[in-house]
Amino acid sequence: MARNSPGLLLFLLLVLASQEEMMTEGRTCQSQSHGFHGACLSHHNCAVVCQKEGFSGGKCRGFRRRCFCTRLC
Repeated sequence: MARNSPGLLLFLLLVLASQEEMMTEGRTCQSQSHGFHGACLSHHNCAVVCQKEGFSGGKCRGFRRRCFCTRLC
């Protein structure tokens, strides 16, 4: 039994890693926020405004620091 333990542990780790990878797959769509005004300096503030617009989150992007809302497609 002691010989199989490292192999079993490795197998379980591989199974868990593959499950996590499968859950993170998916496309994320982005759209510029209509409710955020001014330069986007905080991802958190952007995400709050985007959630009020019906999106799941948001991030500041680009040279002009615009707020882009995100959701799964």
